Amino acid sequence: MTRSLTSAGRVLHALRELILGGDLAPGARLGEVELADRLGVSRTPVREALSRLAAEGIVEMVPNRGARVATWTVAELEGVFDLRSAIEPQLTGYAVPNVTPADVEELDDLAHRMMDVGCPGPDQDLDALVPLNRAFHDRLVALADHPTLATALAGAIHPPIVLRNFHAYDEASLRRSLAHHVEIVAALRAGDPMWARAVMTAHIHNARAVMVRAATEAAGAEPAAAPPRSEEAS
Repeated sequence: MTRSLTSAGRVLHALRELILGGDLAPGARLGEVELADRLGVSRTPVREALSRLAAEGIVEMVPNRGARVATWTVAELEGVFDLRSAIEPQLTGYAVPNVTPADVEELDDLAHRMMDVGCPGPDQDLDALVPLNRAFHDRLVALADHPTLATALAGAIHPPIVLRNFHAYDEASLRRSLAHHVEIVAALRAGDPMWARAVMTAHIHNARAVMVRAATEAAGAEPAAAPPRSEEAS
């Protein structure tokens, strides 16, 4: 029983990271046999993991065709980022009066570790950037202490999390994204919620432009021009 549960949990974690890290691309078929061979397990924990990921919105179960990595249209992505831009900056602003010096130092450490692994150069490790980025944003949401908005945000961020592959960022967009984290920490240290909200808004618009462009190109269309507000925010 324990070994089965441990195996199921390990497979769930492994598949989630393969998808979030971009190893399994949006729309990719998720065959139970192939995944079981890849992960060195039986089909049972793979089947359980796929069901869990489908409940999270990361995997789609297609009738008579099995499972695949979830995909979203450009319009759906734009809608998701509109929701994020309405919710996440507010949460960031609410976090400001709640942060302690220790919180600021923790976030500052995460921001600079992201700079270390994310900046272009021989030491760049984009895969290591993903969990650091997730920890930074999750910490801000926790500090905001606003469960209603946190729940709304959790429901809004599935698509960009699934598609969030830092390999899609061009150098300028990636440098902007990394710098935003550092500036958010500066706003927290200054106790300025308006500044914190403004930087988070710019951060989301920067990601929106990257992800919408990537989704448009993946659909085989010409990249859409970034909305004026995204360019201004960047």
